[in-house]
Amino acid sequence: MPVDVTSTLRDALSNLTAEKRRIERQAAAIEEALRAVNGTSSGQSRSGRAMARHAKSPRRPMSAATRKAVSAGMKAYWAKRKGGASKEKRKKV
Repeated sequence: MPVDVTSTLRDALSNLTAEKRRIERQAAAIEEALRAVNGTSSGQSRSGRAMARHAKSPRRPMSAATRKAVSAGMKAYWAKRKGGASKEKRKKV
C-alpha cells in the first residue's frame, strides 16, 4: 500500500509547528521569571532585550592595589598548580 508522502510531511510539519509554539511559550515564561527574579522591567520589546543582552558593558578601571592583589593570587594559583616548582628547579643546565 503506497504512502502519501505529502500528507505525511504536512502532518510532521504541523506537529513540529505546534511543538515550536509550545517551546516558545515556555521560553517566554522562563524569561519572564528571570526578569522577575532579576528585578528588570518587562516593558522592553523583544529587539530591545536582544540588544541589551549583547550590549557591551563599560569596564571599571582596576586600582593598583587590586591589580597587585590579583597578580599575587594568580602567582600563588599557578605555583600551586605547577607543584610549587621554583625557577631554579625548572631550569636544568
